[in-house]
Amino acid sequence: MTERISSPSRTMEIIKKYGFDFKKGYGQNFLIDYNILTGIAESAGVSKDDCVLEIGPGIGSLTQVLAENSKKVIAVEIDNKLIPILADTLGDYENIKVINQDILKTNIDALINEECDGKPIKVVANLPYYITTPIILGLLEKQYKIESITVMIQKEVAERISATEKSKDYGALSIAVQYYCDVNYDFTVSAGCFIPQPKVDSSVITLTPTKEKKYKTNNEKLFFKIVKCSFGQRRKTLVNSIANQSGLAISKEQIASVLEGMGLDARVRGEALSITQFCELADRIEKMI
Repeated sequence: MTERISSPSRTMEIIKKYGFDFKKGYGQNFLIDYNILTGIAESAGVSKDDCVLEIGPGIGSLTQVLAENSKKVIAVEIDNKLIPILADTLGDYENIKVINQDILKTNIDALINEECDGKPIKVVANLPYYITTPIILGLLEKQYKIESITVMIQKEVAERISATEKSKDYGALSIAVQYYCDVNYDFTVSAGCFIPQPKVDSSVITLTPTKEKKYKTNNEKLFFKIVKCSFGQRRKTLVNSIANQSGLAISKEQIASVLEGMGLDARVRGEALSITQFCELADRIEKMI
């Protein structure tokens, strides 16, 4: 059996061998629990027919598991000091391609066409906390050929992404992600499963882009603008938030009238509205501006 990169002893051996220094700026935390790694692959439903895009492979712990269960893994790593380490740890696997790039600057469409023959990919990653939101929203907004996104992220962020209206975690991020996909909260991961150990626990979630949009709005740009300003200051009513922050040249009286036309109290806050109601709100406001 191939030695597990993820065992604590093997992980420390690799770190010492290469004199690797963790970079706080890259949010590097390596998983040392094989059961968690297999759980991530299972949550993603990875099979031998799948082409997988992994973001931030680190020393290759998750990459190894993905390679053993998929057709091909494309691993995009920003830290050039990890490239020779990955060449060592993953040298026995012929179905892995490591690319030294910033995922936010990577031409993912080209990767899908060149490496996966244009077939939709599955994205699987242990994402750095500091860049979680830009990566997830970037993947969803650009509507790449993605079958699913299974990522381990900070537990607090996972709770915000999966939250529904009228809950304390519900906000602009919840709506932005759920507008594009179905969200499944898979499981929680203890901080003790990493080297170095982060200060908070993590969670694994799976996002599945819907083939047809669940929510319809006439003007997506306006919709997202209204959502963003509605949660700019959570304690403010929607009337005040939209009138003060949106720059839409619409009065508080007009916004109150729109809300009342929707059967809502003019004193309502953003956290009380469902995504469908935000779509209706945006469409009604568009007719007034």
